[in-house]
Amino acid sequence: MSGIPPFRVLRAKPLWIANGVITGVLALLFTVFYVGANIDPVDHMKNLPVGLVNADKGAAVGGKQVNLGAQISKSIEKSDASAGKIDWKVMGEKEMKEELGQGKLYGALVIPADFTSSTVALTGAATAGTPARPTLTVLTNQSAGSVGSGLARTATTQAAENASLQVGKELHAQGGARQTKLPAAARVLLADPAAVTVKDGHPLDSHSGLGLTAFYYALVLVVCGMLSANVISGQVDHALGYTHNDMGPLRLHRPLIRATRVQTLAVAATLMAGLSLLMGTLVMAGAVGLMGMDASHLPLLWLYSVCAIAVTGIGALTLLAVFGTPGMLVVTLVFIGMAVPTANATTPLQALPGFYRFLAEFEPLRQITGGIRSILYYDAQADAGLTRGWLMMAVGLVAAALFGFGVLGWYDRKGLHRIPAEAEPEEMAAPA
Repeated sequence: MSGIPPFRVLRAKPLWIANGVITGVLALLFTVFYVGANIDPVDHMKNLPVGLVNADKGAAVGGKQVNLGAQISKSIEKSDASAGKIDWKVMGEKEMKEELGQGKLYGALVIPADFTSSTVALTGAATAGTPARPTLTVLTNQSAGSVGSGLARTATTQAAENASLQVGKELHAQGGARQTKLPAAARVLLADPAAVTVKDGHPLDSHSGLGLTAFYYALVLVVCGMLSANVISGQVDHALGYTHNDMGPLRLHRPLIRATRVQTLAVAATLMAGLSLLMGTLVMAGAVGLMGMDASHLPLLWLYSVCAIAVTGIGALTLLAVFGTPGMLVVTLVFIGMAVPTANATTPLQALPGFYRFLAEFEPLRQITGGIRSILYYDAQADAGLTRGWLMMAVGLVAAALFGFGVLGWYDRKGLHRIPAEAEPEEMAAPA
C-alpha cells in the first residue's frame, strides 16, 4: 500500500480544475434554464390564446340597429395594448367551452346576449333608480396552467374595462345635453357602464392542485425513470461482474460475465421495462389511493404512467451507456434542467423566450405532462394532448434505441470493450 497521505491529492491542480469546470457549468446552466425562463413572462409573452365571444343580439336605438358587442370585439382585436401578446380567437360559446375543456385556451371574454339592450336601458332608467348594469364575463382556465391563466385573466380584464370606458364615451357623445340633467351617480355609471365579473371557465375538482397535479405527477414519472436508470445501470454492471457494489462497509463483487456494450444495454433496458410495471403502479397508488388526487380513467392513467417511466428510463440508460460517467450529468440536464422550465405547466410556452419554446418541442416532460393533463382534466380527449403524448413517447423510444444501440454497436466493432477493474493492475503493470 502507498504511504502517500490521501489528502495530498487536494494539491493536484487538475482535480480542482476538472471538477470546477463541471460543477460551474452545471450551476450556470441550471440558473439559465430555471431563472432565465421565468424572469419576465409578461415581456416574453407572445400569442397567448384567449377566446373572444360576442353573443350580443343588439338592440334598436333611434330607429337603427346597434350592436355594441360587435364594436367591442373589433376594438379589442385591433387594440395596440395586447398586440402580439394575446391571440384573440373570435368564436361562439360552444366552441369556446370545447377549447377551454381541451386546454387550448387560457381564458376567454364573453359579451352576453343582452349587452346592448342593457347598456341602452341605462340612459332611460337612470332617472327612475339604480339600473341593472350590463356584464362582461372574464373566464379563467387553471387547468391549462395557473400562470398562463393568470396572464390571460389580467389581459382580458384590462380589455373588458377599457371596452366599458369606450362604451361610456360613446353613450356620452350620443346623449349630449340630455345626460347633463341626470343625477351625478347616473352620470358616473354611464361613464363606465359595464360590470366585469370573473368566473372559472373549466372548473376542476378540489384535489387537483389548482391545475398543477398533472405537472407534478408527470415530474414524478420522469424522475422515477431517470433515477431508476442510474440504479439499474449500476446494478447490471455489478451483476455482470464489471464493478463492485458497496453496501455500507461491505464490498461485494461477482464473477465476471463478459458482455458486449449492446448486450449490457439490452439487459438494462429489459430490466427497466419490467420494473416500470411496478413503479407505475406504485406512483398511481400513492397519488390516487394514498394522497387522494382526483383522477379518472384509471386503467389508462396506469398504462400511460408505466410507459412514461419505461421510455424515460430507457432514454436515460442510453445516455449513461453512450457517455459513461458524464452521462448522468447529460441525463440530469435533459430530463430535469431543460425539461422543467419548458413543460408548459407552470409558465405557458407563449410566455417563454424563443429558445425555450424550441426546447419544448421535444423535451420529454412537456410531452408527458400534456398526456397526463388530458387524462386528469380533459376526459382523456385525444386532441387535448393525449395523442401527442403517446406519439412523442414512441418517437423518443425509437430515437433512444437507434442512438444507443447504434453508437454502442460501433464501440463494440471498434474493439472498445469494457475491462473489469480488477484486471487493470495485472494487465497494465510493468514487468519486475
